[in-house]
Amino acid sequence: MQKKGTFHFELSERKLLLRFLDVILSLLGLHLIGSVFEFDYFTLQEGKWIWSILLVSYLLFFGTVFELYDLTKSSDFFKSFKAIVLAVSVTVLCYILTPFLTPELPESRVQIIYFFISIVISICLGRLAYINLINAPIFRKNVILIADGNRLKEIEKEIKEADTNYNIQYVINSDESNTKFHSKAISSDKLLTVLDKGIHEIIVTRSSKFSSKKLYNDLLQAFNNGYLVKEYAEVYEDLTNRVQVSFKDNEFYKQFPFSKYNNKPLYIWVHRFFDIVFGLIGGLFLVLTIIPLVFLGNLFANKGPMFYTQERVGKNGKTFNIYKLRSMVVNAEREGAVWAQKNDSRVTRFGKFLRKTRLDEFPQFINIIKGEMSVIGPRPERPVFVGELAKEIPFYSTRHIIKPGLTGWAQVNTSYGATVEDSLLKLQYDLFYIKHRNIFLDFKIVLKTLSTVIFFRGQ
Repeated sequence: MQKKGTFHFELSERKLLLRFLDVILSLLGLHLIGSVFEFDYFTLQEGKWIWSILLVSYLLFFGTVFELYDLTKSSDFFKSFKAIVLAVSVTVLCYILTPFLTPELPESRVQIIYFFISIVISICLGRLAYINLINAPIFRKNVILIADGNRLKEIEKEIKEADTNYNIQYVINSDESNTKFHSKAISSDKLLTVLDKGIHEIIVTRSSKFSSKKLYNDLLQAFNNGYLVKEYAEVYEDLTNRVQVSFKDNEFYKQFPFSKYNNKPLYIWVHRFFDIVFGLIGGLFLVLTIIPLVFLGNLFANKGPMFYTQERVGKNGKTFNIYKLRSMVVNAEREGAVWAQKNDSRVTRFGKFLRKTRLDEFPQFINIIKGEMSVIGPRPERPVFVGELAKEIPFYSTRHIIKPGLTGWAQVNTSYGATVEDSLLKLQYDLFYIKHRNIFLDFKIVLKTLSTVIFFRGQ
């Protein structure tokens, strides 16, 4: 059985611990500062628990928006510090502007500064504790990887890039006819003998060819003894939040039986209800706020028509006209359709602003109200590109089994796709969304979209 004293944190546990540290240390810091200084704006007292509940709610919400709980950033203190200051600044601002539910503003405004600094310092201390303790090598997950020899190094690289807390301690070549060298390789008959060396998990690829019957039986015995055995495609999804698919994945349906992921009546009804609500709110915001702004911008830096339409592929492959605010020069594609590029010379000065803030997409609330699109889903692509990509990428058309979206899982995790390889990466995220879509994932996409807009990551 597993060696005593070994312990590790799962991805979800680390994210939960980060939130726990933020909440506990922030409240503790405010309590301590009230004990040391003349600070009485915020106190932990019976009958005033709403003060703490509201503060915690704001902190966790804006912490998510400003990516405080992104594990890749949380492992680097300097990357986290900017997000901490931004999240706490907005939290404090919203908190003091919430009437009736928060304490009355103190006569001495310096107490607000104490309030702000105390929370910032508390969260910074929590990040340092996370980096030096929870994220320390001693708590990394030790795994054994079993795969065909020609894929071992490729899979090891994918795991390291996705999560540095995975420690591949040993690798076993399931196809013993392949004798390619690997520095961590052990023979297949050593599986059971190394399990007591702090191993937490065994990863097996779906395509593994068990040329050794003993290895197969040993793997079953390890599973029966309580060791966690996972298929690599499952691990890949957990680590990357996308579905594994390649250019030559002819057995993809086995790991993604997409027909069963398109039949959730209650979820579909709730999803459509919120589409209509957000469509009406977004349409009203477009008319009252964005159109006047764009009208002025067009006069000086984007002369020409304000709107334009473009044919896109929607649910079940049906085409429709998408509405957008024009961000390119007039007649940008007089010589035919081309891929959108980073720093595209066809984009006007004002058009760059529209794209960075995603304001150019707001007219698509009209498509949402009409039922051609949803707020969340795979971004609709142009028919000419769909035809090209479907020839190159297996199952590309699978993304059309649900409505396209104004924003989506691929949009908040990647940039514009300018190549077939980029489109394959976006497809992996889109298929992950189709496979796992639910209200919580939709809410997460909304929060990440807010982060994209706030940090001007649109292109």
